[in-house]
Amino acid sequence: MAFYRKRGNKWQARITYYDNGIKKEVAKGGFKTKSEAKRYAVDMENKLNNGKRPTNISFPDYFDDWFKTYKESNLATPTIKQYQIVSKLLHRNLNKRIDKITRRDYQRFINKHGKNHSPGTMQKVNSIIRACVNSAIYDRYITQDFTQKVILTANKERTRKVEYMNVNEIMCLIDEIKKHLTPEAPSRFMILTAIYTGMRIGEIGALTWEDIDFKQKTINVNKAWDFLDSRFKSTKTEGSNRTIRVNADLLDCLKKLRANNSQMVFAKTSDGVPPSSVAANATLRLAMKKAGIVKQGFHFHSLRHSHVAFLLYSGVDLYAISKRLGHTDMTTTSKYYAYLIDEYQVKSDEQIERLLDGLKH
Repeated sequence: MAFYRKRGNKWQARITYYDNGIKKEVAKGGFKTKSEAKRYAVDMENKLNNGKRPTNISFPDYFDDWFKTYKESNLATPTIKQYQIVSKLLHRNLNKRIDKITRRDYQRFINKHGKNHSPGTMQKVNSIIRACVNSAIYDRYITQDFTQKVILTANKERTRKVEYMNVNEIMCLIDEIKKHLTPEAPSRFMILTAIYTGMRIGEIGALTWEDIDFKQKTINVNKAWDFLDSRFKSTKTEGSNRTIRVNADLLDCLKKLRANNSQMVFAKTSDGVPPSSVAANATLRLAMKKAGIVKQGFHFHSLRHSHVAFLLYSGVDLYAISKRLGHTDMTTTSKYYAYLIDEYQVKSDEQIERLLDGLKH
């Protein structure tokens, strides 16, 4: 596998290969262009492997190398953990030479793991592995994609249906939150913002005052907050960068936070950073308890689901909801909120029936 980097105004090529199972490396620099470095790498790989890629590397080892080289530096911590989980799965279940794994081997792995995992989990695992396999084909370690035409199996009973609040519960929660809406408790303002906007907790935590246009009644989502490293980071996807129209009531509430004299809207006075996700969830659970709202497994992100439920119930177009949530297209919205859409389909069907009845003379 070859890697390239520019040092000063010159390029360097670094080739990693395996000799009797031992990972080795050859590097050379001083190339004027990246193309020259690539030509060198191709020639050197052919010499090292007699024109063929080494086949004594195991699939889990290739996965780990691929992850560290191409993925790790560009992923958020939660996503990195997903790749690490897949790595452990491969070491336990597919620890074979990469060129010896068959489609049958992979199907058996999917069948075994799918017995105790939800469809969503299996789709994610398969997606990560397929990306790695495609890279291995490109690197000429294998010639065929053993994940092709594999049937994904899963335990549908493990699918977790996220609870959401109905309109009355949302109103009760808002009333409870507003009882103690003081600048010293920014978590409560974060909860209120999630209810009214459907924003992710990282997007809310990253808000600065320049992101809020009080005159136009909009919030510009252009970054997220990393609660683990206490720093700004990019939004989840490019489509997550968006401008949201908000109501005057929310804006009037947020103005109270100016008393904290911080660039960040939800910064705590103690350290100048937003409350942690743990703190925000603790505040949410306490407020729900005082409001008499009982929801198993309900957490901060569930407020996003509740926002969607409210919009669907109110007859807001799915396209508008998708844009508001920061989804790249409506397919994503339909996929994640299919259960909500199905529930409100009944209401839509009844409305359609009334409209059709109106066509009678």
